[in-house]
Amino acid sequence: MAHCCTASAALRGAAVLAFAGLLTSAYYRAHSPAVMTDAATAFLNSLTPEQKSKTTFSFEDDERHFFHFVPDNNIQQTLKRGRKGLTLREMTPPQKHLAQALLSAGLSQRGYIKAISIMSLEDILRGLEKDDGERRNPEKYYFSIFGQPAESGTWSYRVEGHHLSLHFIVVNGKVVSTPLFLGTNPAEVREGPRKGLRVLGKEEELGRDLVKSLSDDQRKVAVVAPEGYKDILTAADRKAALKGQPNGLAASKLNAKQKQMLQTLLEEYCYNLPEQAAQARLDQIKKAGSNMFFAWAGPMERGKGHYYRVQGPSFLVEYDNTQNEANHVHSVWREYEGDFGDDLLKAHLQSAHR
Repeated sequence: MAHCCTASAALRGAAVLAFAGLLTSAYYRAHSPAVMTDAATAFLNSLTPEQKSKTTFSFEDDERHFFHFVPDNNIQQTLKRGRKGLTLREMTPPQKHLAQALLSAGLSQRGYIKAISIMSLEDILRGLEKDDGERRNPEKYYFSIFGQPAESGTWSYRVEGHHLSLHFIVVNGKVVSTPLFLGTNPAEVREGPRKGLRVLGKEEELGRDLVKSLSDDQRKVAVVAPEGYKDILTAADRKAALKGQPNGLAASKLNAKQKQMLQTLLEEYCYNLPEQAAQARLDQIKKAGSNMFFAWAGPMERGKGHYYRVQGPSFLVEYDNTQNEANHVHSVWREYEGDFGDDLLKAHLQSAHR
């Protein structure tokens, strides 16, 4: 009898595992354009005509290529314009939930946690700077939709505010998610109930682990400057480009363990996205092979201002932590020709023309 019960329990356990496997498989097979389209449609349907007019733009509008990661007040001062779109603070509670669903549709669980946590840091800055909530506000993040959401159509959406600039483009059933900028200030919360929080801590430590693993000869090539740069070099430029910068250390010069460390570092950036979009980035990395370069600037000790980048033939990762006494991170994934989905759109138009 006991043997029978044990066998029955084992069968039930196997059934549960099989069901869990099916759920996991279904999750990874989720078609990102369909998920994004459903979330965008639900969000748009919840808006009033006035709200919708602030949120929607034509896909051809030049605004689609706008990219920045500083507070809106700074943009108004330097560019003489404000951010466009509808902010969370202008939404009703139900609309905010649907906006968060739209944000989540473009990210993995890992990426969504980072994005929401970055937004929450504005409240810490508001307290530190005794701000009235106009410059530092966790709900001062703008949602914009370009074109008509459709699973097999051509459209995009952007979620942007201080230290967050996320661009999701759908072209004929394919997704591009670049530029994708994440930043944190403070990089490490050093007081209060959230003391110890490091939203982008893995990005920092994986880069440091790699540079510290290098031999003296490798480091002579990889370390391109004695001090960390003041910011990521591509800044908020619409076109990603490095001008006059040494490449750093070629991946072909890494040993097997170091190559795996480089892969793990890049995967941290890839897996901010859902499986389909993450795989597209992983494919770029695989195609690059040893034709990648790792560069570091600044000391290697934690708490000292530092910078690193990884560049391949088609993509660039930059990370910088020098501001606010090395407690202020900027990180970004860019693509030389693919930012804003431009290469995908070009290929689609050429195919349609033929």
